[in-house]
Amino acid sequence: MRQLSLAAIALLYSLAVPAEAPAQEHAVRTLMDFDNGPGEARWVAVNDGVMGGRSSGGPTVADGRLEFSGTLSLANNGGFSSVRSVGRDFDLSDASHMILRVRGDGRRYQLRLATDARYRGMPISYGAGFDTTAGVWAEVRLPLAALRPTVRGSTLQGPPLDPSRVGEIGLLIADKREGAFTLLVDWIAAE
Repeated sequence: MRQLSLAAIALLYSLAVPAEAPAQEHAVRTLMDFDNGPGEARWVAVNDGVMGGRSSGGPTVADGRLEFSGTLSLANNGGFSSVRSVGRDFDLSDASHMILRVRGDGRRYQLRLATDARYRGMPISYGAGFDTTAGVWAEVRLPLAALRPTVRGSTLQGPPLDPSRVGEIGLLIADKREGAFTLLVDWIAAE
């Protein structure tokens, strides 16, 4: 019986076992770190008062963090509070995920992105929810593919998110629980 050399065995093994595809690595790119620098977006509040509700809430940027806080009310068919960035566009065409470092209060929030997409003249938001643990810092990682299009709380079948045209990043609370809420955000990144 002939003996195979180590080189021949290695060659046979490499032909028999498919090579693993190299992992695709995406660089994490910080979009906002709340340093109040010249490239930092401003934040504004949009609450259910636009529809007659009585919720209050808004953004405060201080000490390198965004604080989104207020009081959710279900009165007058209300029940949401949101903040969103203005004054800066984001090309996320090279990203697959949004990542946020947050400290919440045990409530459920949503990350929302908006482009210039419209439905019957109204802006479409693309969102996904995330849970928080009271008083605990956590990194939330949301696939862009998981963001669903909505208009005024109604889910749409499309159009899909165009990540190269993001003009707004936002946060929303609409968990149907009245009372105070606070979400701290240390940074927002894309990967």
